[in-house]
Amino acid sequence: SEDGRISVVTYHGDFNYSAVNNLGVSYATGDYILLLNNDTEVITANWMEEMLMYAQREDVGAGGAKLYYADKTIQHAGVVIGLGAHRTAGHTHYRIPVQNLGYMGRLCYTQNATAVTGACLLVKKSLYEQVGGLDESFVISLNDVDFCLKLRKLGLLNVWTPFAELYYESISRGLDDQGEKAERYNKESEHFREKWKAELEAGDPYYNPNFSLDRSDYALRDPVSGR
Repeated sequence: SEDGRISVVTYHGDFNYSAVNNLGVSYATGDYILLLNNDTEVITANWMEEMLMYAQREDVGAGGAKLYYADKTIQHAGVVIGLGAHRTAGHTHYRIPVQNLGYMGRLCYTQNATAVTGACLLVKKSLYEQVGGLDESFVISLNDVDFCLKLRKLGLLNVWTPFAELYYESISRGLDDQGEKAERYNKESEHFREKWKAELEAGDPYYNPNFSLDRSDYALRDPVSGR
């Protein structure tokens, strides 16, 4: 706060990831908004320029980065809607070693994605405000995917680039698989499935329907079970 270039804003009340970011954006004076989790560590020096390369385009909504866990496995390489047990959204190539090229080399080149994670997301402030920011009814989870889908409804592309690399510990709030967190996640998942029912039924436009929605490694769907 002693640095004149930095404005520190304090959020009061029960934690709400969407509300916290919306408050910060309301005070921001720049042309672009960078959502960045507090447990990330930059790897590539020009990471922000790599994301800005796409976010500044008129046909692009959000730009996203390639995130690794500390054990050098993939945490985020783009989001597919309908992927995962809750049939809401999931990360492709999850937990694959960083040395892996990915399915058909997908971990090595920039590509369109239905959504990118809010842990590191760059977007024009004007677009952030145009879509109403993060939906505060998604208190913790799926607000970033919801945000990206709102951008897509404007006819914009969301772009993921492997040339912006960061470590992401994902330890600040823990997992969503037990107790109250699991209950909350189930409710937010239900809300997401209802809000984006048509999009989920249509399927992710960047994910072949012959791939399984139960796995993140582009395995083929089982022809018998259909999963």
